[in-house]
Amino acid sequence: MNSLLLSGGRVVDPASGLDAVADVLIKDGKIAAVGKNLSAQAPPDATRLDASGKVVCPGLIDLHVHLREPGQSAKETMATGTKSAARGGFTSIVCMPNTSPAIDNAGTVALIREKAAREGVVNVFVTGAITKGIAGEELAPIGSLKSAGVVAITDDGHCVQNNDLMRRALEYAKMFDLPVMDHCQDYSLVTDGVMHEGYWSTALGLRGWPAAGEDMIVARNILLAENTGCHVHCQHLSSARSVHLLREAKKRGVRISGEACPHHFVLTDAAIAGSETFWEKDGAGVYLNGAAKGARPSWPVFDTHFKMNPPLRSAADREAILDGLADGTIEVLCSDHAPHCDYEKQVEFDYAPFGITGLETELALSLMQLYHTKRLGLADVIAKYTTAPAQLLKLNKGTLAVGADADVTVLDPGHEWVFQPVDTASKSANSPFYGWPLKGRALATIVGGKIVWQDGAIAAS
Repeated sequence: MNSLLLSGGRVVDPASGLDAVADVLIKDGKIAAVGKNLSAQAPPDATRLDASGKVVCPGLIDLHVHLREPGQSAKETMATGTKSAARGGFTSIVCMPNTSPAIDNAGTVALIREKAAREGVVNVFVTGAITKGIAGEELAPIGSLKSAGVVAITDDGHCVQNNDLMRRALEYAKMFDLPVMDHCQDYSLVTDGVMHEGYWSTALGLRGWPAAGEDMIVARNILLAENTGCHVHCQHLSSARSVHLLREAKKRGVRISGEACPHHFVLTDAAIAGSETFWEKDGAGVYLNGAAKGARPSWPVFDTHFKMNPPLRSAADREAILDGLADGTIEVLCSDHAPHCDYEKQVEFDYAPFGITGLETELALSLMQLYHTKRLGLADVIAKYTTAPAQLLKLNKGTLAVGADADVTVLDPGHEWVFQPVDTASKSANSPFYGWPLKGRALATIVGGKIVWQDGAIAAS
């Protein structure tokens, strides 16, 4: 397919400040024009997609995804993970290095990139490990990882505990102009905690994961970023104190940033007790998560689909994350898509692995909690999935400017649907959101001018 015309949609491009009804013309994998009445400029054989009543925006970017290859293909593969991303409206994803073996050398980076080019349906960018084997003991060859094409370094899934080693990592990363993404967890404080330390951990008899275990490392990272001048990005923030620390550091001009995942600003630790408190209605009769109708789902106590790291926290922490997103303290939205096999999750809560899938639900959940509740405008939500991650990782993505790669997402913020297992392309099904009424969905995902996924609600001719 050489040409594609998206006509009549509401074009929202935060990179250029555009928010207007317009056409988008794509030729040879690039954005050829954005404007009114472009039908005459489209070649006769161009595929045409009527986007009237829909939103057309730059292709969404998820900078925190676990594709599980190499070594863990029972959970996810390059093919299934990228198809899942396409269903969620994502044209670019960034894969984490905690694979088997870890992505800690140029050869493994080359393997991932070659596999992504052969089997992936969306753009896949690669991160490299901070330390060899993600063991936190010896620095990985950061320079050669940069030369091999990584866009950042991280030990995600693990956290470097040695502060001096982390300092040296930041110094080297700054030399190579690489951001450092950090999973913030102080092992000595967290120990063997499996859920947020608070009322519900006590009531359920589960070992607590205190919020201070995250706060301590966020504070450490702020100090080291200030000391070295390297950009540090704090992954999947979950606690109120972390948001406060980040906000104050940014006011001082520290090169620090953060991201939030929908499960941390939709759910609370009460979910592990089977509580539905976060489904209560506000004064306008709208569910707090933005869903206006639909049966409230139910789930058992100790459901391991609600086990993730960092854990679901208190209602106060959830509100702080929402406030941080609303005021710009937290710039990036992402999923932390972490697939696991069914049998791994079908055990006692203590023994189940941390993590949930999220590529296909994160857009809807974000729209529900941020846009439909009027905390953020639509362009602001889209910016957290486009311009913000593109700028952080210096990706030539996240814009509909003429000449840019034709990565485009067509979405309907008002589309109401119920998420079911049939809706996923992932190899794993460890999502807590099955059966949930959702509002907002991607209807078409276009990568390099090619439609890689399309919902029946929007047809091309």
